[in-house]
Amino acid sequence: MELLTDAVLLSRLQFAICVIFHFLFVPLSIGLGLFVALAETRYYKTGDPKDKAATKFWAKIFTTTFIIGVATGITMEFSFGTNWADYSRYVGDIFGAPLAAEALLAFFLESIFLGIVLFAREKISKKLYLVSTWLVFAGSALSALWILIANSWMQTPAGYEDLGTKAEITDFWGAALNPSTIARYLHTVDSVIILASFVVIAVGAYYLLRKTHVDAGKKFVKTGLIVGIVSVVLMLPFAHMQATVVAEEQPAKFAALEGQWEDGPAAFTILGWVDEDSKTTVGLAIPGATSLLASFDASTEYPGLNTTENAVSSFSAYPGVKAESYQGGNPPVNFTFQAYHLMVALYLLLIIWLIIAGVTLKGANKGKTLGKAPLYLLVFGPLIPFLCIQSGWIVAEVGRQPWVVYNLLKTADAVSPVVSAPELLITITLFVVFYLVLFIAWLRLVLGQIKKGPQVEEAPAAPKGGE
Repeated sequence: MELLTDAVLLSRLQFAICVIFHFLFVPLSIGLGLFVALAETRYYKTGDPKDKAATKFWAKIFTTTFIIGVATGITMEFSFGTNWADYSRYVGDIFGAPLAAEALLAFFLESIFLGIVLFAREKISKKLYLVSTWLVFAGSALSALWILIANSWMQTPAGYEDLGTKAEITDFWGAALNPSTIARYLHTVDSVIILASFVVIAVGAYYLLRKTHVDAGKKFVKTGLIVGIVSVVLMLPFAHMQATVVAEEQPAKFAALEGQWEDGPAAFTILGWVDEDSKTTVGLAIPGATSLLASFDASTEYPGLNTTENAVSSFSAYPGVKAESYQGGNPPVNFTFQAYHLMVALYLLLIIWLIIAGVTLKGANKGKTLGKAPLYLLVFGPLIPFLCIQSGWIVAEVGRQPWVVYNLLKTADAVSPVVSAPELLITITLFVVFYLVLFIAWLRLVLGQIKKGPQVEEAPAAPKGGE
């Protein structure tokens, strides 16, 4: 098999495994940071010991997840020097800056205040403790910003000079605020909040199903439902921003999303299949719907895959595409197409699951006997946003191929020339085994914490008379 002997494909596979595993924990920890802060805000207002217990409960789950996310992130950074040495040599002057900023300006902020949240509640004022919970969330959100700045620069490079053997930064803010940074950041952070809201709903539904911690279960479902509705609705304008950037900056990816081979308005295919050999796409499509998403005009024309495949030309004839934005070469079209449509289908499922959560909460508040089926659906609900996030990253990363840095460095030219296929096979096997063990350990810890539930501290006994 070609996969077993191709060092480039194996390097990509290894990095994909690391990213997928890492991005199970990072979105969850960022999103749960918000719910830790919300729980503490409620306790600050009410003084109810049950709300204090909720803060401690979510802080424990956040910390467990945060630790695994940090450990798996270190592995990814090492791989830049081992498997992707030529990439590191070419973009090190640029890519290293946001990674350093993430460590110095975000990770330390998050870690310091997480220490306060875990160990200093009784040593500081309630107000400072509340501020600390919000700063933990702010630190995680800031960390995500710097990482997405680095990744967005690879998608839409700016603020640099190509010196042939390497790219050198000439405008830090131009590179940091490249054309896709803001849209991708809003899209990503909103998605991780959606994931966390579904996890909170799932835990609440679990308590309602078991009929334990019922009050906490109702509060969790209510809080997760409110945050989930807001974040799912916000995803619509953020998706428009993202579609506009992709259409302007990455026309081949944009065409691949819908398997559009000929120039013209971009349709949206409800269900379909792309035959890359015959260059045809079959399926049920809504004409102009993707053009409408990207430009608010269903008649806006975009170049098709036949144009983007070989052209080293200007796309100035298309109002929705940045001139001279592409140098030729299409991504794996059907793979990108299917991942994109899976993401959209899962987004629609999010709405259905929120409706189920709303109906369930209404029944619980009225004291009705709740059926097990909707509660089980809610318990397994986090799988939907998790798969939605992963399919979105597949679209982003596979859709920019054959480039690792768009229009500057091809993936095939970025790998380490001294790393062989057998070495990669060995490390991939070791990664899979180790990550499986790590995941089982994390899962046991988190499920154990969930089973135990929020523990309300007993008030200290009043002193006896005469003492």
